[in-house]
Amino acid sequence: MSLRIHFTVEDLARTRIADGPAPCIELTTAARHLQERTHAVRLGAWRHRTLTALRPDARMVFGLMPSRGRITDFLSGVNAATPAELLEQIRSTPRGRLRASLEQTARHQPLPSWAHRLPDDPLLLRRLCDSLEVMAGHALVPHWQEVQAMAAADAAVRSRQMLNGGVETLLARINPRRVRWQAPVLEILMASGLDADVRLAGQGMLLQPSVFAVEAPVVDLDALPQPVLTYPVARLQEGAATPLFTGFPASAGEGEGGSGGVGAGRAASVPAVDAVGSMLGHTRAAVLHTIAHHPGCSTQQLAVLVGIAKASASEHATTLRNAGLIDTHRDRRTTAHVATPTGIAVLNAPSGRP
Repeated sequence: MSLRIHFTVEDLARTRIADGPAPCIELTTAARHLQERTHAVRLGAWRHRTLTALRPDARMVFGLMPSRGRITDFLSGVNAATPAELLEQIRSTPRGRLRASLEQTARHQPLPSWAHRLPDDPLLLRRLCDSLEVMAGHALVPHWQEVQAMAAADAAVRSRQMLNGGVETLLARINPRRVRWQAPVLEILMASGLDADVRLAGQGMLLQPSVFAVEAPVVDLDALPQPVLTYPVARLQEGAATPLFTGFPASAGEGEGGSGGVGAGRAASVPAVDAVGSMLGHTRAAVLHTIAHHPGCSTQQLAVLVGIAKASASEHATTLRNAGLIDTHRDRRTTAHVATPTGIAVLNAPSGRP
């Protein structure tokens, strides 16, 4: 029993990896996890912290984001680059789309009694959006920088898979527990038990890395401009499960790459590196700075960029990793280094202190 997606040559040519995490997917899957007790090791501490911070009225949104079943489309079908942009778009949903979305959901599952009044009750809609914003502010926004970092490291892993084996190798390794490539068909084990055949008709697929979609794949065949398949980032497929989001959460501004900091994939200024060098040593500071500026770089690339031997780059990376300033993701014989939020905070601090 599986969803079988049939690929043509055109589909393979147009299949690509998303260039970053999707706030909508991260928020909706995070909402599901808050209502379950699964993945206790990876998400237990995050779930406890988030639920402890949520007042009962802030949980209103769970009525349209159940742990099982459909998530109402106007909350889940939004393309946005950041959590803030996502929330703003949801608040601005036209009344016609709101009504159609609720009617579509009601055909598949019961809705809360109050949900039917949303299109005609602006105050009720505002309460729902406030609930969503509070939930996002505790569950996702403080961790957005780390989510971006994990997606950046995953992109480096997937790029090497495509470079070494093409799209078919990428599809074969994208989610081995749930997705199997048997050319020309991609078989996906769906949580719903869906058994169907789908043809992409030359559209290809967008492969969307996710931090919160750690279990069953999420497939949106109606997405534009092409269908989307969500898969867990590489870090979540490496060995034993480890807790996520264990460091100090970033503020909302930091979490969305505010103008005052490095953000995911932006390097600190040279004066900041000089300040960090007085604490870490100048070569190690340069290694940290380079990883922040080139998320997902391999050890060999790191050595070339910094101008040191590969063995020295590996040694410095190990020290930074043990200090919690970087993460290293491995795919067979290749590595991908990415700065952690703590490492970025060190680079951003004017005096070189987090």
